Amino acid sequence: MKNLKVALLQLLPEDTLERNKEKGLEYCRRAKEMGADIVLFPEMWSVGYSIPEDITKLKESAVAADSDFVNSFGKLARELNMAIGITFLEEYEPLPRNTLCLFDRYGRNVLTYAKVHTCDFGDECRLTPGDDFYVADLDTEQGDVKIGAMICYDREFPESARVLMLKGAEIILVPNACPMEINRLSQLRARAYENMVGIATVNYPKGKPDCNGHSTAFDGIAYKPSDSGSRDTLIIEAGEREGIYMADFPIDEIREYRSQEVHGNAYRQPQKYKLLISESIEEPFIREDYRK
Repeated sequence: MKNLKVALLQLLPEDTLERNKEKGLEYCRRAKEMGADIVLFPEMWSVGYSIPEDITKLKESAVAADSDFVNSFGKLARELNMAIGITFLEEYEPLPRNTLCLFDRYGRNVLTYAKVHTCDFGDECRLTPGDDFYVADLDTEQGDVKIGAMICYDREFPESARVLMLKGAEIILVPNACPMEINRLSQLRARAYENMVGIATVNYPKGKPDCNGHSTAFDGIAYKPSDSGSRDTLIIEAGEREGIYMADFPIDEIREYRSQEVHGNAYRQPQKYKLLISESIEEPFIREDYRK
């Protein structure tokens, strides 16, 4: 596989589930015309990242993983021969989840991921966190690639991308809904660099409250034989406007780089990291709203 094209759908949401479905399907078709192998939506596209305070309204706005909304993207993936990563507020007990489903080009659901690191200091205290990170073998027209996923705040924990790398991820998909500024972009750059993975992040554009676009993709390749020093791993950074932004990942180059460079799992010392699995939390990090 030489290249893998991931379409970042930096879109403004509509005001109903049905309109979000129709707009989402339309932009998937546009992305296919642009040569996309994978299409990715921003965080919780079904509701435009809206989390009502009223629990009854929150549950009413959630959809099941096998709902018409979600399945319509699976059917389109099969029709277009293209993978689609659709995001939604998932119907779940005791509370809904912030979820991504990845359909392959045959319309099969190959990965379902619910956000592990929910923002419990904010509205996501009313959501159920996911319980693990997953990697799927994705069959694309360009060949097979190992895909993982994390969502927004997951980015701020190095363990998220690390676990995905250890499970074999080559590309990590990251739906997002927050202001993307230098520190958050630096986190994504670091996750790509330290794990030698490609990372594709899609945010809502300016116009969606608390969002500003700047969807990005990093290829994780810090050094090339043709370069005298290190390089920026950034492939693309969108502006603030709505649109489709194409990230072109050089998969063969990423694989060659991973086979010989010093990051990822090449020189780790896991036997010395036992403190990382301790559940003890001490000051100054104790928070009353923390949930296990």
